[in-house]
Amino acid sequence: MSDRRERLLDAAISVLGERGMRGLTHRAVDAAAGLPAGSASNHFRTRDALLDAVVERFAARERAGWDEVAARVCPTTPQELAQALTAFAQDATGPRRTLTLARYAILVEAGIQPSLRAQLTDTGGRVNTWFTNWLRIAGSTEPERDAPIIMNHWTGVVLHQLANPDPAFDPSAQISALVTSVVGPRTVEASA
Repeated sequence: MSDRRERLLDAAISVLGERGMRGLTHRAVDAAAGLPAGSASNHFRTRDALLDAVVERFAARERAGWDEVAARVCPTTPQELAQALTAFAQDATGPRRTLTLARYAILVEAGIQPSLRAQLTDTGGRVNTWFTNWLRIAGSTEPERDAPIIMNHWTGVVLHQLANPDPAFDPSAQISALVTSVVGPRTVEASA
């Protein structure tokens, strides 16, 4: 992928996260990328072509981010898993707020435009595989059942914080309570 194309797509993701789907225009992407007017339309002739490319770039960035997380994080207890999920929620609603808002905008658009689903399904499948594995390691006896329960709650917590920001946001107690109740506390004997 050319540097200019990547720059345009990364700018488009920022525009999407800052202004929503309605704000995603060729002109807005050009301005956000700091490139001359017409740059985005030279690469992406239509808005649909721009959106398809944005979803592809977004999915690639998400996969790379999760690859990095999976390489350095491996919770081995429900408590460690809850701590990791809390840190991810705080990161998603703090430093990566714009990227997270773009994710939710893309998810909503995929509900309207089924053609976008395939790209998101691939990335989501990888995340689900890692998370299911983390649950298994943390002691879940039914990780395929537990994964959607916990991740759907996490998604709701993040969405609520994005929509109604609380400066003192700390979901650790509720995430810990959920993970512990779904996975169960891990005793020394169970982990030995």
